[in-house]
Amino acid sequence: MTMFGLKEAEVSELIRAVSVDGASLDRDAIEERFARSAWSGIAEPGDRVAGVLIRELGPAAALSAVIDRLPVEGVRVMLGTESDVVEKDLRAALDRWVPRLTSATALTALRQAVRFGVRLTVPGDALWIAGVDDLEQHAPIALWMRGNVVGLAGLERSIAMVGARAATGYGEHVTMEGAAGLVDRGFAIVSGAAYGIDGMAHRAALASHGYTVAFLAGGVDRFYPSGHDALLTRIVENGCVISELPCGAQPSKWRFLQRNRLIAAASQATVVLEAGWRSGSLNTANHAASLGRPLGAVPGPVTSAASAGCHRLIRENLATLVTTAEEMAELAGLWDTDATATAPTDDPLRIRVLDAISTRAARQPADIAARSGLSLTDVMSTLGALDLEGITRETQKGWVRRILRDS
Repeated sequence: MTMFGLKEAEVSELIRAVSVDGASLDRDAIEERFARSAWSGIAEPGDRVAGVLIRELGPAAALSAVIDRLPVEGVRVMLGTESDVVEKDLRAALDRWVPRLTSATALTALRQAVRFGVRLTVPGDALWIAGVDDLEQHAPIALWMRGNVVGLAGLERSIAMVGARAATGYGEHVTMEGAAGLVDRGFAIVSGAAYGIDGMAHRAALASHGYTVAFLAGGVDRFYPSGHDALLTRIVENGCVISELPCGAQPSKWRFLQRNRLIAAASQATVVLEAGWRSGSLNTANHAASLGRPLGAVPGPVTSAASAGCHRLIRENLATLVTTAEEMAELAGLWDTDATATAPTDDPLRIRVLDAISTRAARQPADIAARSGLSLTDVMSTLGALDLEGITRETQKGWVRRILRDS
């Protein structure tokens, strides 16, 4: 027997191996879990059309519709008249997904997950993080987890601590004191495992014998950044490392931005401890505000560029000024914030195309489309614009990214 054109016995064995309740899964449950695992590698994080398709048709039926290349018009009818996804959206989405429709990739990701002891969790599971459902159409399709998954119940009382990679001694000290104090008050610490503030938040939580969760922008089998390999190994032993991307997935700038929404959604509140004027931490802050999560910011010296982003959040009334663990803990009880987020100014198409281009190896547009998760049409139009700006150039072998030097 087959499942999505694959040997059902092999699919069933792999899905049971990565599921906490694998032994009790029936065929329908296995089919749904495999479909979600495959979708997590086909659609980029936060893909609205994929979210709608899976919600309305179910993950298995949605995957079959894409694999069988059902007519766009027919899929649109299946969605019903109330759906806001139009045929144009579906065509563009199919163009994004088709380059990634390879059964070998889905099976390889599952085999890698088994090898590293990774767990796959889907909506409705006991391990599913309820907070991410607030992302609605942009919620993760599935979550891949590595570590002490039993402790995830602690996320019901958790605070995200984020900040600059190029942290100062002041920022790291406040983070250390804050994380330790929050652990003492029974909070789990959530962050992104980056250098600087994120790393200090995780280390302080572990040193205080607390539970900490790191959300990654790539597969949980590939620790990133590599300099935090030892830290992430400790988190796996005492906390949990989570991603919405399957094993083998590479991190990229776009995926870091999307990863930030999970950090904000999984926590009761978010605290920005140190951030420059254009820090990526402000992206996490925006997600927290748009979700209605309480947002706090730690002030720094008025002369410090590393705290300019925090001062901006406070001045614009997007964040509450916090200075101690006690004040950070108080945020968790505030769910009626009026703060609203501002959308990131960077064009997502440009970010994803640039992430997929190398400065050394020339790549064909079809390859760039597969790497970026975009349609060939979007890739070609974006490449043209980047070429006019002198950022990319076309060679006989394909497209490369120019190496820009200061004049």
